[in-house]
Amino acid sequence: MALKIETDLGRFRQIVRGKVRDELRRFMARGEMIGRKGKNIVSIPLPRIELPRFAHSPGDQQHVGQGEGEVGSVLGPASEGDGGEGQAGNAPGQHILEVEMTVEELAELMGEEFGLPRIRPKGKKNLLAAHGRYTGIATSGPESLRHAKRTFRQALKRQLASGTYDPERPLIVPVREEKRYRSFRRQLEPQANAVIFYVMDVSGSMGDEQKEIVRIASFWIDTWLRSQYQGLETVYVIHDAEAREVDRDTFFRTRESGGTVISSAYKACRKVISERFPPEDWNIYFFQFSDGDNWSQGDTEQCVRMLSEELVPLLNLFAYGQVESPYGSGQYIHDLEQPFGEDERVILSVIEEKPAIPRAIKEFLSTGR
Repeated sequence: MALKIETDLGRFRQIVRGKVRDELRRFMARGEMIGRKGKNIVSIPLPRIELPRFAHSPGDQQHVGQGEGEVGSVLGPASEGDGGEGQAGNAPGQHILEVEMTVEELAELMGEEFGLPRIRPKGKKNLLAAHGRYTGIATSGPESLRHAKRTFRQALKRQLASGTYDPERPLIVPVREEKRYRSFRRQLEPQANAVIFYVMDVSGSMGDEQKEIVRIASFWIDTWLRSQYQGLETVYVIHDAEAREVDRDTFFRTRESGGTVISSAYKACRKVISERFPPEDWNIYFFQFSDGDNWSQGDTEQCVRMLSEELVPLLNLFAYGQVESPYGSGQYIHDLEQPFGEDERVILSVIEEKPAIPRAIKEFLSTGR
């Protein structure tokens, strides 16, 4: 019975997984999943899943409940309180099923749907990677891995408890249940570091809709990169005319009314890298979001120079997502196209609105860097 239940559960999980994958791009363009995220679990709202089932078809034969009577005939006295207001409907209601998936499962679906390559990390310091060793003990396994001492100890315990142990003739013969085997266990060992820099323009031209797009995009970026790295660190930097490092909550809630000086953000990030994240030991990812406004062409030229000489050489990936705004000029992405359009370390993408988020995420993460 237990095996039958496990088989059915596994089949149901595969159906759910297929349904989530079919709807993944739609989920990625909406923010409701982020609000349902726990520590390692994401709750996903799915429409009712119709499972195949047998339906009885009696044909022309009569069966129980098919005698004389009219449709709607009262079979017995109605209970008090059964009355309701309004007319009865004949359409089925919408049924929503809440299913839970781990963040790792969600990342795996992303990789399958978008064909994302595994990341090739650099540096070997504090990131934990999985390696296998025979450090455990199991009750089954091949005879070549049988643990002699553990097996002998189990057999000796049985014979002492049953009184069959003879110290004059100490013959210990283990039975099948007493055999112990070395087992393979995965252990985490230091491998490499990774840090994500999220940089966002919070000037007056970046409204709530633009910030919501950034919030959703960062959730999916985190989901994928955390599946590639254990112990991923995150740095949040906001800027208008000045830049500062903030926590995650402040990053998505701050709104200023000043101008935009993008070079201030690059200077702040360069300082953080030099103080805390040496590039020879860290895999550094840089995701910048803006509506494309900068206060002067002179500052844009300074930004291009800083990226070319000081930042991009240190990074695994520089990704710029330009979130369209009715108040932004959208010029900055064009200023980056000529100097960096052929650089595989630099990805530029325009995110017109929420449905464009999956496309931008695929462009950002398809390099495998």
